Amino acid sequence: MLENFINEIPSFKIELDLGISFESLTMNLPPRIWAVGISKLRDLYRDMAAEYDGIADLRIVTLGYEDAVQEIENAGDARPDVVVAAGSNGAYLKARIGVPVVLVNPTGFDVMHALARARREGEQVGLVMHGETPAEVTRFFRAFGAAIETASYLSVEDAESCVLDLRDRGVRAVVGPGLVTELAEKAGMKSVFLYSSASVHGAFETALEVARATLGETQRRRRLDQVLQHLRDGVIALTADGRIEALSGKMAEMLRLAPSQVVGKRLRDLAPEVASAVPTEPGESLETVRGASYLVHRSAWGDASAASGSIVTFQESVALQRMDRSVRARQRSPLVARYKIEDLTGSSQAIEQVRQRARRFARSDATVLIRGESGTGKELVAQGIHGESARREFAFVALNCGAFPETLLESELFGYEEGAFTGARRGGKAGLIESAHRGTLFLDEIGEMPLPLQSRLLRVLQEREVVRLGSTEPLQVDVRIVAATHRALSERVKAGEFRADLFYRLNILNLMLPPLRERTADMATLAAQLLWRTGRATSFDAALKVLEPVLHMLTSYSWPGNVRELQNVIERISAELEDSVSKPPKLTAKLMRSIAPELEEETTTSNQTSLKARSRKVEADEIRAMLDSFNGDRDKTAQALGISKTTLWRKLTPR
Repeated sequence: MLENFINEIPSFKIELDLGISFESLTMNLPPRIWAVGISKLRDLYRDMAAEYDGIADLRIVTLGYEDAVQEIENAGDARPDVVVAAGSNGAYLKARIGVPVVLVNPTGFDVMHALARARREGEQVGLVMHGETPAEVTRFFRAFGAAIETASYLSVEDAESCVLDLRDRGVRAVVGPGLVTELAEKAGMKSVFLYSSASVHGAFETALEVARATLGETQRRRRLDQVLQHLRDGVIALTADGRIEALSGKMAEMLRLAPSQVVGKRLRDLAPEVASAVPTEPGESLETVRGASYLVHRSAWGDASAASGSIVTFQESVALQRMDRSVRARQRSPLVARYKIEDLTGSSQAIEQVRQRARRFARSDATVLIRGESGTGKELVAQGIHGESARREFAFVALNCGAFPETLLESELFGYEEGAFTGARRGGKAGLIESAHRGTLFLDEIGEMPLPLQSRLLRVLQEREVVRLGSTEPLQVDVRIVAATHRALSERVKAGEFRADLFYRLNILNLMLPPLRERTADMATLAAQLLWRTGRATSFDAALKVLEPVLHMLTSYSWPGNVRELQNVIERISAELEDSVSKPPKLTAKLMRSIAPELEEETTTSNQTSLKARSRKVEADEIRAMLDSFNGDRDKTAQALGISKTTLWRKLTPR
């Protein structure tokens, strides 16, 4: 029943698999069997005891009736798992002790064999058995004309009367249990013991099976009780009339009573305020019990056709909220790379080159510097590189260097020891560099890192070791650095705002992400994919068809915010569209101008700019990108472009 109880608990499917079965556990605990009997039955027990050495803890008790009852009741923890007895003694024990009693039952062969032996003692033979003489025995005697006198008894006095009556009727030999044979011998009659080794052996085997089953059930219930006591929620099983069948330790705390005090009693009598919080029908509700808020769930317990009761769980809402926060935090864990290189959408030559270079860089373990304007997907590429690298099974740790003040950034990046500063966590804290051990550390907006921290990061790159705040012991780390910036670091180096030696350490593998305005061929694909993801279009092709009337507006805009800005505009479009299922969405240029007026303003302004001026701007941007790739070296840049330094300077000068 407890197993059913556990399986019915909402949100709890408990597998009680501890590596061993209950059967094997039971076999390791020899069952305690007490063989109770006197006179001749006791002798049969002794003859067979050696056969059960190592199989059972067999004890022969030469007591009967009330003396045997007292012996069993006073045994305490050593009381037997099962008792073997026979005749009136067995019946007496069975009615008075709380231990299973297995009776030694004579077989038909035992009866026939004993009667044959008795017949050799005289013509007149009697059969005396405890309880009613089996009808089949009487019919057998009649069918074969056997002159056998039968009698039955319930008590010692009855047995004595039966024996004396048979003697008076001329019976010279009596077959019966030990008590009867002793009485017959006292009365001067011959006696034959009814039971055989086979019947005793059968009783012992039955006792072993009963004991093993009892031990198995005891162990199972004990384990299940332990499970109940360790459940975090309040769980209670109620019978159909509202009585408590079982409960968890947490539930006992809620009731402020020990489990032994509540089982079998009505919940409403013990705690009316708790009972009133239980839903009247299967389901759940939010209730307040003794000042605390609980999510209370009730479900039927028993067969679907005839429920025998209910299982009710009380889950603290505070604990549920805490668990929800924990799950959400793990799902959003910064230690996992969620994006792949394939997620970089587009088929233009510029973006295809980025994907190819990213895959090549993934095969290396060198530091990567990703450059590009804000919103071009630098972190996506960093995650993609990690996902295809040999470190993909380990952590991907991301940190925005411009999002923290200097002191907090230092503790986040390098960690700290206990007592390093006021408010430091007990036991200290590992920094993000340590967390990225054997994985990848992504430092976004590296150009915003304060100068004092740049020198510490440089040591990490050079020595591959980190020292926590408040510590003097360096810790070896194996971490790959991928940095990203939207700034021209070479210019910041010249201005003294970025360490040159750190720049050279970071700028080993260089990857430049093109801005969205330079990959207009990808605009339709990007915009359609973003709209499809919002759910306002049934497919990618449908999204493309919706955007078709305004694609010229999207491609003519310069997108200073790049893909991030495009995503924002697509979200606005999605909010304005009709339900794509009940009514096909329609997007017009007029609607687009109201949704994103900046597109029209940009178009108007750009129309006033000559084609020649726009060409110069694009050319200057490309030259600056080339100059960054050569770390600001104008000679190498001019040589690569096939122009003189004077021409290079002139093309970079605004007009």
